[in-house]
Amino acid sequence: MKKRALISVYDKTGIDNFARKLQQEYGYEIVSTGSTAEFLKEAGIIVTPVEEITGIPEMLNGKVKTLHPSIFAGVLADITSSVELDEIVSHKIAPFSIVVVNLYPFKEVSAKTAEEGELLKNIDVGGCALLRAAAKNNKNVLAVSSCSQYQEVLEDLKLHGGLFSDDISKKYASRVFGMTAQYDECIHKALNNLYGEDKDFYTLCLEKNANYDLRYGENPHQDAVLYNTDKMLDYDVIQGKTLSYNNILDASSALAVVAEFYDVPACAIVKHNQPCGVALGKSSLDAYLKALDCDPVSAFGGVVAFSKKVDDALAKQLSSLFLEIVIAPDYTDEAFKILEAKKNLRVIRLKTPLSDYNTFLSKEIRITPFGALVQSADKKQLDVEEFKVVTKEKPTSEQVEDMIFAWKVVKHVKSNAIVIAKDFKTLGICGGQTSRIDALEIALNRACDGSKDAVLASDGFFPAIDNIHSAAQGRIKAIIQPGGSIKDKDVIEQAQKYSIIMITTGVRHFKH
Repeated sequence: MKKRALISVYDKTGIDNFARKLQQEYGYEIVSTGSTAEFLKEAGIIVTPVEEITGIPEMLNGKVKTLHPSIFAGVLADITSSVELDEIVSHKIAPFSIVVVNLYPFKEVSAKTAEEGELLKNIDVGGCALLRAAAKNNKNVLAVSSCSQYQEVLEDLKLHGGLFSDDISKKYASRVFGMTAQYDECIHKALNNLYGEDKDFYTLCLEKNANYDLRYGENPHQDAVLYNTDKMLDYDVIQGKTLSYNNILDASSALAVVAEFYDVPACAIVKHNQPCGVALGKSSLDAYLKALDCDPVSAFGGVVAFSKKVDDALAKQLSSLFLEIVIAPDYTDEAFKILEAKKNLRVIRLKTPLSDYNTFLSKEIRITPFGALVQSADKKQLDVEEFKVVTKEKPTSEQVEDMIFAWKVVKHVKSNAIVIAKDFKTLGICGGQTSRIDALEIALNRACDGSKDAVLASDGFFPAIDNIHSAAQGRIKAIIQPGGSIKDKDVIEQAQKYSIIMITTGVRHFKH
């Protein structure tokens, strides 16, 4: 039985060389469509046009050309079954051995335009159907879905006398269903943006990041893989080993904090995915020294992110402490030379503007035994026009600025979360406690005498007045918190009793 390959590709990179070798070295008849057929003919390859098999010319400006029983029966027939083989032979249909298809570039088009006509025009119908049919019948048909697969196919054919192996066929079949699932997910997402969100289905199909092979997850016994998402940061690891699972989590958290202050020199130090020091300064060096002073013990082995360039003076300070990662928009040449001496330090240059950072995460997903939880990312910003001063004593403009600073930081700390700050510098941070009073007292203990006249931010409301008693003992001057507790009246009264200024925001920032 003659071997046949059906070729219909949008991206014609390397297809002429691949088809030539199939034909000349392994004796395959080449059946092709439209522009692909013309391209192959011009390359000197003998081609059977698909319309010679279907008996019908391409229709609707090329939208219908392969959707025909003479094609799909040839792809789907199980030639190891005498019944199916006899059936297609009776209809004078010959089977295909290889199907080579790549799809219209919907993802690339949707990244450039949201125009409905362009999106719909670039939804591939016949190509997806052909690939799925070939993959379904993978014991008889090899489904080739990418230009990058041509060389591997040719090597496999060479090893097996012009026939493909079961191993490559099964591998490529699985890849087809992953690829078409991702293709459909991209379409679903683009049409959601165009027509309105379909909450009945949340589609997510990700492709492995070819640049990162994670050694393990949070712990060595856990497998982990990094997958590409629709929108990813542009950055260079200019020194150090490939980022680990935990490195990526910590770097993301550190950048999320400094992105709150992208327009001024800011520094965030993160350890175990928690901020342990955040500050603004006159320079990146000033911000770093202030952030480090918050908790220098926890900063050991941490991740440090900056909103502005790292210079040589700052690099000298950074090199004196063991750190996992330094990440910044840029480095002076001298700074890089200094950091280069720390061989185990990962140095990252962030090329994406920090002002755009919040656009890179729209949904948060958690897989639980109860099901998958999907929520919009917490991008809520504090509206100064809407928060309320609920005490008789009013804050100064400096206190308001410090409270806004602390509020932006507490948003990134695990609940229950407390941040104590003064002069754009965190003095005590505590999160992840099971009671708010514990978090508050630990933060006060870390701030020590620095809490005098400082401000305090809480990610959730105060459930009892004991929190205010502790704040008063720490000589806190002002508190910013969401409000909304049934004890609000008592809490506010206690704050006034101790001459503590209080602002309620009406916004909660739980981070479980």
